[in-house]
Amino acid sequence: MAWLTDSFLDGTSSVYLEELQRAWEADPNSVDESWDNFFRNFVGQASTSPGISGQTIQESMRLLLLVRAYQVNGHMKAKLDPLNLEERVIPEDLDPGLYGFSEADLDREFFLGVWRMSGFLSENRPVQTLRSILTRLEQAYCGSIGYEYMHIADREKCNWLRDKIETPTPTQYNRERREAIFDRLAWSSLFENFLATKWTSAKRFGLEGGETLIPGMKEMFDRASDLGVESIVMGMAHRGRLNVLGNVVRKPLRQIFCEFSGGLQPEEEVGLYTGTGDVKYHLGTSYDRPTRGGKRIHLSLVANPSHLEAVNPVVVGKTRAKQYYSNDVDRIKNMGVLIHGDGSFAGQGVVYETLHLSALPNYSTGGTIHIVLNNQVAFTTDPTSGRSSQYCTDVAKALDAPIFHVNGDDVEAVVHACELAAEWRQTFHSDVVVDLVCYRRFGHNEIDEPSFTQPKMYKVIRSHPSALEIYQKKLLESGDLAQEDIDKIHNKVTSILNEEFLASKEYIPKRRDWLSAYWTGFKSPEQLSRIRNTGVKPEILKNVGKAITTIPENFTPHRAVKRIYEQRAQMIETGEDIDWGFAEALAFATLLVEGNHVRLSGQDVERGTFSHRHAVVHDQTTGDKYCPLDHVIMNQDEEMFTVSNSSLSEFGVLGFELGYSMENPNSLIIWEAQFGDFANGAHVIFDNFLASGEAKWLRQTGLVVLLPHGYDGQGPEHSSARLERFLQMADDNPYVIPEMDPTLRKQIQECNLQIVNVTTPANFFHVLRRQLHREFRKPLIVMSPKNLLRSKACRSNLSEFDDVQGHPGFDKQGTRFKRLIKDQNDHSNVEEGIRRLVLCSGKVYYELDEHRTKVDAKDVAICRVEQLCPFPYDLVQRELNRYPNAEIVWCQEEPMNMGGYTYILPRLVSSVKAVGRGGFDDVKYVGRAPSAATATGFLKVHQKEQSEIAEKALQREPINFPY
Repeated sequence: MAWLTDSFLDGTSSVYLEELQRAWEADPNSVDESWDNFFRNFVGQASTSPGISGQTIQESMRLLLLVRAYQVNGHMKAKLDPLNLEERVIPEDLDPGLYGFSEADLDREFFLGVWRMSGFLSENRPVQTLRSILTRLEQAYCGSIGYEYMHIADREKCNWLRDKIETPTPTQYNRERREAIFDRLAWSSLFENFLATKWTSAKRFGLEGGETLIPGMKEMFDRASDLGVESIVMGMAHRGRLNVLGNVVRKPLRQIFCEFSGGLQPEEEVGLYTGTGDVKYHLGTSYDRPTRGGKRIHLSLVANPSHLEAVNPVVVGKTRAKQYYSNDVDRIKNMGVLIHGDGSFAGQGVVYETLHLSALPNYSTGGTIHIVLNNQVAFTTDPTSGRSSQYCTDVAKALDAPIFHVNGDDVEAVVHACELAAEWRQTFHSDVVVDLVCYRRFGHNEIDEPSFTQPKMYKVIRSHPSALEIYQKKLLESGDLAQEDIDKIHNKVTSILNEEFLASKEYIPKRRDWLSAYWTGFKSPEQLSRIRNTGVKPEILKNVGKAITTIPENFTPHRAVKRIYEQRAQMIETGEDIDWGFAEALAFATLLVEGNHVRLSGQDVERGTFSHRHAVVHDQTTGDKYCPLDHVIMNQDEEMFTVSNSSLSEFGVLGFELGYSMENPNSLIIWEAQFGDFANGAHVIFDNFLASGEAKWLRQTGLVVLLPHGYDGQGPEHSSARLERFLQMADDNPYVIPEMDPTLRKQIQECNLQIVNVTTPANFFHVLRRQLHREFRKPLIVMSPKNLLRSKACRSNLSEFDDVQGHPGFDKQGTRFKRLIKDQNDHSNVEEGIRRLVLCSGKVYYELDEHRTKVDAKDVAICRVEQLCPFPYDLVQRELNRYPNAEIVWCQEEPMNMGGYTYILPRLVSSVKAVGRGGFDDVKYVGRAPSAATATGFLKVHQKEQSEIAEKALQREPINFPY
C-alpha cells in the first residue's frame, strides 16, 4: 500500500490498512462492506455501491476527519449569541481545504459508511455530494445549537446523540406545535411585561432576554412525563424565578401578585406560625400540573437563599428521598432539575461537589438536568473575568455529561435542546446540561444600571427585538399563524393576568400552601406537642441487640472487628458496660423495628473516623461486605438502613442530607463530619438552611449533625466543632425564662435548633430516638465524643435504655433523654454543705470527676448540662436550689471566646436571678483564656492547660472571676 505514505496518515493507520487489505484479499466478506468498496475501487473492480467516482482511501479518511471535526468543534462555529457580540475564532479544522478538498470536489459523490457508527457515518446512509454533506453538517452542528459530546468515552452514548443530531433532515415542528410553543412564550413574555408595568421599581429579577426558558422547560417536562417521570424537584436562583413559579409550577398568579403588593402574613389558623418570611424570589412551592400528553406531573421548587448554587445538593438529596419513598428503584419516576447562572456555575465550588455525587451509589438520582440561564454577564463581571474556560459549562465535562449550547432567541432550538435533554436523562440516567445563551435586558435587578459597566452590550440590547417578537415574525412569514391568531393569544394572556391581579387584592395566603402530604398532622412551633418516652421494652432491646451483633458463620471479619462484635454480644447478654458505638447501633435498630428509615452519611462513617462504629464489616478473604443493621427485621428493604461513606465534601453532602431529610418526617437522617472542625466548610447550609429554614420558609427538618468535638491534644484543627457558632445561631431569648411545666412546655418547638453535648451512651440513644418520637421536627446538633468512645468510665447499663419502672433513667415521666445529669454522689434535695456547684458539658466532666476523686473534694457538686440549647432552666434552677450555699461555676475546656460560655452565661444569670442567688458577678468561669486558635499545637502545653482547668475548678479557695 505504498500509495498511502502521505503525511496525513501516521504509521499506525497505514499498518492497520495494510492488515485490512490482506484480510480483504483473502476473503472480501471478512471486512466491513465500506472497506470492501474501497478496496474494489483500488484494484479496479466494480464497486457494490453505485456512484462513487474514483473515491480514494485517502479521501475517505480525510472526509471522516472532516466529519469528526464538525462533531468535535462544530459548536465553535454555531450561532449561539443572540446579541452577536461574541467574537469567536472558527477552528481551521472546519475548513474542507485543510483536508485537500476544493471547489471542484463539491459536486462529487462520496460514501461515508463506518462500521458501528451512527448519524452521518452510519453504513445505511446514501451516497451524497460533498456539498450536501457539508450543508447538513453546518445545519446540524453550526446552527442555533452547539453540541459538545465528543468528550464522552462511551461509543453507545455518542452514537445515540449522533442519531438525534445528524438526522437526514433538520427537525421541523408542525403548525399545532408551533402555536403551543408561541402560546407558552407569550405567557413568559407578557408575565414579565405585566409585572414591569404594575410594579415599576420593584426588584423581581425578571426573565427579560431569556424568556424562552419557560417554553423550553414546559416542553422538557412534557417530554419527561411521556417518558415516565411523575415528579420533578427544581432548584434555581432568583433570575426568572417568579416566571417559573407562575408559568411552569403554576403557583397561583394572584398569590404572586399579592406578595408583590407587600404580602400579607398567612391568615389565622390553629397554631399559627408565620415565621419571619422571605423575599418573594426566594420562596418555593409545589403543585401538580397537567402535561401536553394528558398526564399529571408533580413539580416542586425548593426554597433557597441568595447564596448562589447552594440549593443544588438540597434538590438532589430531596430527589433521592422521593425515589426511596416511592420505591423508584430505577430512578425514572423522580427527577431533579437545576437552573444555574453562568457566573455561578463556573465560579461556585458546590456545583462541582454536587456533580460529583451524581454517580455515587447512595447519592445518585439517575441524572440531573442542568439548565444554565447564561446572561453572558454575572452582575457586572464579564465572562473573561469570571472564568478561565471557554464555556461556563466546562466543569460538567468532568462527568461525561453532554452539553447543548443553544441560542436563547431561537425558541424552537431551545425547545429541541430541552426535549433532547429529557430524552438523554431517561435513556442514560446521567446528568446533562442545556446552556441557554441569552442576555439580561435590564441590570442585575430592575433598578440597577448596567451601562456603567457593559455600555456596548446594553447599546445593542436596547434595540434588540424580544424572542416573542422574533418568533411572531417567523410564524407570520411562514404562514403558521395569522395576525388574528396572535392577537387572540395576546388578549387571552393579558385578560387572565388582569383578572388575577384584581383577585390578588382579596387574596389571603394559607400557611400550609406547600407542605407535602407526609407532613400532615405535624405541629407548628405554636401548637403544643406532648413529650414522649424513648425507652424500649427489654425484650425488643435483647432481640435487636442479638440481631445486630450476629455475623454470618461463613464470614471472616478482621480479628479486631470480630472482637468488637463479640464484646457487643456480651454487653447484650450481661446488660452491662454498653459503649457509645453500640448504643448508637441500638438506637438505629430500635427505630428500624418501629418502621422508620435510618440514613447515616459522611466521610468514613461506615467504619467511623475513630474506628468505633464498624457498621459495615469486611470479609478479610473475599472482600465481601456485611451490614448487620440491614438484617434487623424480616425481608428488610436494603435501603431502609443506609450507612454510606460520602465523597470528601462537606457543603455538598450536608446539603444533600438536608434535602433528603425534608421529604419525609419518619426518618432519622444523619450527617457526620470527619472531625467537627471541618464542618465550617458547610456553613452556608448551617446558616441559611438549617438554622433559619423553618422561620423563613415554614419548612421543618429533623436532620441530625454529629460533630466530633473535644480537647485531647490533637491541635487546632482536630479539637473543636466550634460549638459557639451553633449556639450563636439559636433564637431563644436569654433574658426570658419560657414556660417549663412539662405539660405546657413548647421550649424546643419554639427554638430553631437543639444543641447537645452528651456524656453517656444511654443519653445518646435517647436523644437520637427523641428526634422521631415527637409531633414536630427540629434539627439536632451533637458535639459527639472522640476519646469517650473507648473510655471505661463512659458506659451505660442496658436498664437505662428500657422502659421498666424503677430502672435507672426511669423517672416520674418514664425513660427519656436527660437534658441535665445531676451529680452522681446521691445528693438529697437540699445539700447545704456543698461549697461549689460546677456546671459543665461534654467530656470535661470525666476529667473533673477523676480529679475530684483524686483530691477527695466531696463538697463540690458537678452537674452536666447535656442539652445546651434550648437551655434547661427548670433543671438548672432545681440544682441551684439543691445547693443553696454553693459557689456557681461554669467550667469548659474551650477558650473563653469559644465553647458554651457566651451562650450559657446570660441564661445561667437569668436562672440565678430567678431563684434569688445574685446576678452576673455570682457566675464564675473556669476554662482556657480567650484565644485566636481553637487549641494549642503542643501536646505538653495542652496537658498542662487541661490539668489546670480541673485543678482550678476543684481548688479549695473561692474562684476569683472575672476580676
